[in-house]
Amino acid sequence: MVWTSRVCFRKYGNFVDNIRLYVRGGSGGMGLPRLGGQGGNGGDVWVMAKEGVTLKQIKDKHPSKRFTAGVGFNSSIHALKGAKGEDTQIVAPAGICVTTDDGKILGELNSEGDRLLVARGGHGGSLHSGFLPNKGQTRQIRLDLKLIADYGLVGFPNAGKSSLLTALSHAKPKIASYPFTTLRPEIGKIMYDDHRQVSVADLPGLIEGAHVNKGMGHKFLKHVERTKQLMFVVDICGFQLASNTPVRSAFETVLLLTKELELYKEELLSKPAILVINKMDLPEAHGRLRELESQLKNQQESQDSLPDDVRPKSFVDFTNIVPVSATTGLGLSVLKALIRQSLEEQHVIQTESQRSERLLKLRKQIPTPAIPSWGNPHSV
Repeated sequence: MVWTSRVCFRKYGNFVDNIRLYVRGGSGGMGLPRLGGQGGNGGDVWVMAKEGVTLKQIKDKHPSKRFTAGVGFNSSIHALKGAKGEDTQIVAPAGICVTTDDGKILGELNSEGDRLLVARGGHGGSLHSGFLPNKGQTRQIRLDLKLIADYGLVGFPNAGKSSLLTALSHAKPKIASYPFTTLRPEIGKIMYDDHRQVSVADLPGLIEGAHVNKGMGHKFLKHVERTKQLMFVVDICGFQLASNTPVRSAFETVLLLTKELELYKEELLSKPAILVINKMDLPEAHGRLRELESQLKNQQESQDSLPDDVRPKSFVDFTNIVPVSATTGLGLSVLKALIRQSLEEQHVIQTESQRSERLLKLRKQIPTPAIPSWGNPHSV
């Protein structure tokens, strides 16, 4: 079945994808020695996910980027147990990873309402501390946004990713006829007639060496981590970044894209992926496509003659290979149908897997009933 579709587009300007914050839990309150009173604990600092919020909003609203929780209340003759200090809550977008300055992961906030404790308040003064309070926890943290989209477009500059996004979603990203890399993520929304929506992200452009952070390397690759599926976009005529760099065939381009993802994080290659062969309106495109299809069917043999710096350790098993022309519209209706089909197949597989896991867990919780001896035919 092929779905007809209409599309709309939402653009994110002045994109901020990471921010560094200072957080400090509140100090505890003083104890009361003569009556054995205990001071209240200091407040905690939390990060909470909320839809519609951006890291840029946090940066603009809190230019000092400092968040401190309230101090615990002192013990008194009116309240021997001091009240807890007020918590401070940092409202952040869903889909962020929270780390310390040295890279330790504190947690991830994937859905609206998720909360993460990032700075604990100090204990109030008590008998064990000589009725003196403790200071709250202090640390520098980073909020790192990784886009959540159904598809992430993976391709080298000038592969036609921006043109493809324009054709799929009527977006208007900057397009150039020279190797050019998107400077910030562009999100296109495909809306089908039954109101199903699929988001497609054209991410900051990938170049050879992205895994070691050349160009915008890590900015691109970290966004890819939070997409459900990948869409490789390759120019059927190949790719050359500059006049002093080698010309890569379409097959070599597929291998290089695979290698960059593999070197950054090998798990990325386990994502379902569609291969889009773009610019099929160019001369000799159909002959080149036949050659590429043959190479993809025999990837191991086809790559043996290539240098080591091109060859990945493993290959992507593409769910579909779709030749298109973003310029003429060739193959786009088929691509839109396959985009949806692949997502729905993934959903069915994940749902079945989760159901099986729950069923297995339930079976383990049910004790095996003992068989009475009088019911055992082998008993004497």
